[in-house]
Amino acid sequence: MLTRSPGHPIASRVDRRSERFLANRAANLQSIATLEAHLDRARAGGGEKYVERHQARGRLLPRERVELLVDRDGWFLEVGALAGLDTGGGVKPGASIVAGVGVVSGVECLISATESTIKGGAMNAWSVQKTRRLAELADANGLPTINLVESAGADLPQQAQIFVPGGRAFRDLTRASRARQPTVCLVFGSSTAGGAYIPGMSDYVVMVEGQARVYLAGPPLVKMATNEDADEESLGGAAMHSRVSGVSDYLARDERDAIRIGREIMASLRWQKQGGGAPWAPDAPLYDPEDLLGIASPDVRVPFDAREVIARVVDGSRFSEFKPLYGTTLVTGWASVHGYPVGVLANQGVLFGEAAEKGAQFIQLCNQKSVPLLFLQNITGFIVGTAYEQAGIIKQGARLINAVSNSTVPAITIMMGASYGAGNYAMCGRAYDPRFVFSWPSHRIAVMGGEQLAGVLDIVKRGAAQRTGQPVDEAELLMMKTMLTRQIDKESSAWYATAHLWDDGVIDPRDTRDVVGICLSAAHTLPVEGTMTYGVFRH
Repeated sequence: MLTRSPGHPIASRVDRRSERFLANRAANLQSIATLEAHLDRARAGGGEKYVERHQARGRLLPRERVELLVDRDGWFLEVGALAGLDTGGGVKPGASIVAGVGVVSGVECLISATESTIKGGAMNAWSVQKTRRLAELADANGLPTINLVESAGADLPQQAQIFVPGGRAFRDLTRASRARQPTVCLVFGSSTAGGAYIPGMSDYVVMVEGQARVYLAGPPLVKMATNEDADEESLGGAAMHSRVSGVSDYLARDERDAIRIGREIMASLRWQKQGGGAPWAPDAPLYDPEDLLGIASPDVRVPFDAREVIARVVDGSRFSEFKPLYGTTLVTGWASVHGYPVGVLANQGVLFGEAAEKGAQFIQLCNQKSVPLLFLQNITGFIVGTAYEQAGIIKQGARLINAVSNSTVPAITIMMGASYGAGNYAMCGRAYDPRFVFSWPSHRIAVMGGEQLAGVLDIVKRGAAQRTGQPVDEAELLMMKTMLTRQIDKESSAWYATAHLWDDGVIDPRDTRDVVGICLSAAHTLPVEGTMTYGVFRH
């Protein structure tokens, strides 16, 4: 292993005693407190009453199962922790699933555990969307999957939103098996109706004796359909499936034994990362990540220096900058994070044509030598105006989006501040399939800001009134602008975005380096291979 990644240390100019630094820090600490409060709601499961009822039955909580499954010296990066947050319909933050990427017996896996303290682990419409995202992560990164199941199946009042898209989960399991990405299912309780196909379509199945119940139809439905009086154990108990039907491969004595067997299965895979390990020994940044709270502006209208962020994320704060004097509103260059090489693209203002062209060239260079990309988003969009349109800002921006769209190296996106308009696309937003995308609490995402959109509405309404010769109803226009601004402000927040799975989670900015490192390690499960094939670049 090489001892030092390339590049020169960034010289930080942060003044920790400045008014702006202290004000930023105070505001960001308040946002992090909000994040922790939301996460506490997710960790609470179905609430004290249902948690106590679950424990009284001698069951481990879903998060306890995950904790016992993951290596003691390993890590677990939760994904979609706040999916469904404040979306109504009785949906709890997390969408009734505890999930993420973790290390089991030395193997990086996609882990998913049904939250059995919420309606018996029944799946809602947001659960289906989250499950789909988890399958995407497993497929894109080549990760084995471990499902920890105790679920009553679909939340029947939502069956119209669940039934059709929910079927894809079973398809994803079989396709993962075809791709030689092992799937393991540990059944701790009910896995009924369509849920019976989760163990049925997994490569390895472990069932807990006396607890697991797996059947297409429970005793009441069997009675209705066939008039047969069937008991749960004979119909779908763990012992029956282990000794008679063969649906179960291992019969566990209890929950801890099931977790032990699951860990043994992963150890027996002799799994090797095809992308290899980190080529360099990681070393900490020269500057304290704590500074990020004072650097990042909680107001997306106030810019902050992307290089100061890079200096607190990459190894040794070393950064080999590419074209530092050209297209200066986009910072590009090479570094490493936890020993893994990355090509960094970070916003330093609105995207001009030169910055877009520079970004496209840099992405091609990273693909040429198979280096993953790290996008640090804080972008209000592309520059507008007559002079820029005539200079070809559309085709210049298209080159960058073309490069982002067709790049094949793993991309990781951190949405730090603004993520507006086509800037979101050019900086590898969710629609452009980054391997992982996480947000800071200060993140804002929309077509444009609420004030800008209200201003556009004002211009359009006044223009329409002028053309028809009608006076403007100022009171009505003010009300419309106020309502629109409030709507956009709500729908562009980090909390709204993460609730709707537009990212993989909101993180404390101080954790950015470790989150990126975990994502890079997971991405190297598969070979990292760039491309030199792109769509037509308009000139």
